[in-house]
Amino acid sequence: MTKEIEKLNEWVKNSTNIVFFGGAGVSTESGIPDFRSVDGLYRQKYDFPPETIISHSFFMRNPEYFYQFYRDKLLVTAQPNIVHLKLADWEKKGRLKAIVTQNIDGLHQKAGSKNVFELHGSVYRNYCMRCHKFYDFDYMKNSCGVPKCECGGIIKPDVVLYEEGLDDDTVSGAVEAIANADLLIVGGTSLVVYPAAGLLRYFRGDKIALINKTATDMDNMADVVIRDNIGKVFSELID
Repeated sequence: MTKEIEKLNEWVKNSTNIVFFGGAGVSTESGIPDFRSVDGLYRQKYDFPPETIISHSFFMRNPEYFYQFYRDKLLVTAQPNIVHLKLADWEKKGRLKAIVTQNIDGLHQKAGSKNVFELHGSVYRNYCMRCHKFYDFDYMKNSCGVPKCECGGIIKPDVVLYEEGLDDDTVSGAVEAIANADLLIVGGTSLVVYPAAGLLRYFRGDKIALINKTATDMDNMADVVIRDNIGKVFSELID
C-alpha cells in the first residue's frame, strides 16, 4: 500500500461527509467502454466522431443514426464494481453523503447508493418529446429504429447531449454537496468535460484526493494524487 493510499484511508476513516465525484473510468471497471474512444472497429462502423453523434443538432437531424450508436454504445447492461459497492457501503455507514457522477449508466443506484447527482442524466429515463410519457431502459433496448410513443412522438433519452445544458436542480444539489464536504474524492475522470468539471471549484474543504490513470489539469488542486486504476485503489481502501 502506497503512502498516498494510507493517507486517503486515514481521511476516509475520520470523515463523516465524503463526496465522490466520478467519471467514465468508474464505469470502465464494469466493462463499459468509454464511448469517446475511437479505434479501428469504430471507424469501420461509424462515419462521425462520438461527440458529433450525441449532439442535440445531430439527434434532431438524424435520429436513426443517433439511435444506432445509442443502442450500440450507451444502452449497455453491466454490474456494479468494487468502486460502486464500496461507495454505497460508505453511504450506509454514514461516511459518504453524496455521489456526483458524469456517467449515465445507473450503476451507483444499482449498487445501492441513494443520494446520486447524475449530471449527464440516465439511460434509465426516457420521455416522449410530445406528451412526456415515461419509457424505461428495456423498452428502449428492445425498440427498433427511432423509438416512438403511442401518441406518435419521438422518445428521447433523459441524457444531456452535447449543445444541451445541465439540469438546474441536479447542478444545485451537486454544488451544495461539494461545498459542504469535508473530503472530496475525485476518481476516474480526466476533468476535461465542462461545465461538470468546473463544479470542483465549489469545494471549500481542505482534503481533495484525485485518482486517475493519467494526469489532469486539476492535479495541482489535490492534496493527494494517485495515478492508478481506480478499481485497484478502491480494493485497498477501508470498508
